[in-house]
Amino acid sequence: MSTTPPPRTETVPTGGGDARITWYEAPGAALVLALGHGAGGGVEARDLVALAAALPAAGVSVALVEQPWRVAGRKLAPAPKRLDEAWRDLWPALRAAGRPVVAGGRSAGARVVCRTAHELGAHAVLALSFPLHPPGRPGSSRAAELLGAGGGVPVLVVQGAADPFGRPAEFPEGGHELVEVPYADHGFAVPKRAPVGQDQALAVITGRVAEWVGGL
Repeated sequence: MSTTPPPRTETVPTGGGDARITWYEAPGAALVLALGHGAGGGVEARDLVALAAALPAAGVSVALVEQPWRVAGRKLAPAPKRLDEAWRDLWPALRAAGRPVVAGGRSAGARVVCRTAHELGAHAVLALSFPLHPPGRPGSSRAAELLGAGGGVPVLVVQGAADPFGRPAEFPEGGHELVEVPYADHGFAVPKRAPVGQDQALAVITGRVAEWVGGL
């Protein structure tokens, strides 16, 4: 009976400074799910932590990726162009074992993978809490980034029902699957009075992502 090895950390130089990958390996995994963080936090986000804990048991290796600005301890994310450049620079480390890589991320990290997936040859795209627009500004849509992500590869969007950056009903149709997490906000937190608990909300995410990745 195989056991899941403990996480290991890898430092990866990029043009913007050192990035960091924390690997949660599944023995014999056929692919890697790489997950980048948002602009307001790091890989400690509840959805990223939940996926890193759950997916290896489903046979999927998970790589939590910290952008150089977070590794350096800075509080503000750089411009989108710099985020994309760092992601491109660390991509070979994600591909080093020769396995296909599903490019994933939450919030700003979801935008990064959508913008770069086609050129990097991502096997698929996972967008968690995709920021479709700034809160209260639905006219400033970023739908083009999402719609341009696939290039013929599968795209899964996981979105909180109460996300002020874009509720599920606001998303355009076509080119992607969309999973709604009931009562959840941009960080997938649910109100204490909601009929769905926090653990249940996270189970929606991990269960559906595991099912989707398993079918790739």
